[in-house]
Amino acid sequence: AISPLTIHRPSARLGRAMIVSASYRTDIPAFYAEWFRNRRAAGFAMVRNPYGGKDYRVSLARQDVDAFVFWTRNAAPMLDDFARLHDEGTPFTVTMSILGYPKQLDARVIDTDTAIAQLRRIAAIHPRGGVWRYDPILVSDLTPPDWHRENFARLSGALAGVVDEVTISFATIYAKSRRNLARAFGGRESWRDPEAAEKRELLAELAAIARENGQRLTICSQPDLTGDGVEPARCIDSVRLADAGGRPFKAKTKGNRPGCLCAESRDIGAYDTCPHGCAYCYAVKRREKAIVFARDHDPATERLG
Repeated sequence: AISPLTIHRPSARLGRAMIVSASYRTDIPAFYAEWFRNRRAAGFAMVRNPYGGKDYRVSLARQDVDAFVFWTRNAAPMLDDFARLHDEGTPFTVTMSILGYPKQLDARVIDTDTAIAQLRRIAAIHPRGGVWRYDPILVSDLTPPDWHRENFARLSGALAGVVDEVTISFATIYAKSRRNLARAFGGRESWRDPEAAEKRELLAELAAIARENGQRLTICSQPDLTGDGVEPARCIDSVRLADAGGRPFKAKTKGNRPGCLCAESRDIGAYDTCPHGCAYCYAVKRREKAIVFARDHDPATERLG
């Protein structure tokens, strides 16, 4: 059984909360759990500046970190870590992507039943600890709108009573994503970006399905598609973290791109390090490079990438 929260540690600073993101650049829980434990024991992580410039240091000391936000497609390696964070009084949330896409698009991810069972474990630690992410919505020959309606309804029903929010967005195809998708589809451009009216129609249906299962539908950084039951997302959500920790947060909204409403955070991940092999991923240029990196990575290093 999970121990109740016994420590309500006040913020170490008089100013804004320090939230660590781990990580929207890679999947730390799935592939780098030991590295995370080592860095937390050491009290800091070094991070490569993805835009050039010098590496920088992010404190992971207990007195400095108010909360963690994790992003993953496989939480199993860190489920016990989440329970320990809760027991020591450090709030956390886990955003877990569960899409159920064909293997042609999601080459190495765990099956949906296993992922749903993991979200149930997280909800048992704290009912506000987990968020389901159905993102990105890729409209393609393999995954047309009707496929998404049926697939989303199946997953939403399975997660009824487990999560109270599902975050979505439509796929943004960057140059690296276009190359990987072309490989997945044998060189054919078999995906499309639907018109706004078609997107809104699909979203209204998904929002209604989510509502029936006790879930808010929120959309990430696409504010022009809000309305009809679709709310703007706050993927790093200070209100949810406050609920998880049983104490208020003073966090500044500081998004990573236009339309982003996330609370200010420090990310400790690195691009081109996730070997899941998702064809639409914006964070990996070459899947083979990421696979080699994860295989050879030394968990004792100060920096992930």
